[in-house]
Amino acid sequence: MALLTTAKQEIIKKFGTSSGDTGSPEVQVALLTEKINQLTEHLKVHKKDDHSRRGLLKMVSKRRRLLRYLMDKNEDRYKELIGKLELSK
Repeated sequence: MALLTTAKQEIIKKFGTSSGDTGSPEVQVALLTEKINQLTEHLKVHKKDDHSRRGLLKMVSKRRRLLRYLMDKNEDRYKELIGKLELSK
């Protein structure tokens, strides 16, 4: 269920502030969002996979913390990211 290297590189290129930028909150949130979407699809098929469900909840919490950090630091970047990822906030 891990992201493919090519998909990961495309996300980094799309959301990174510079080339090779993997640590900015935007990139981290985008990668987490992609993993969350994949895991959600997995859980639709495998309803009793509680171990993966726990991982999903941890990822959602981490994404929420990163979004809160970004909102506190720079609200314009936060709003732009929410729009690009089509997250509801």
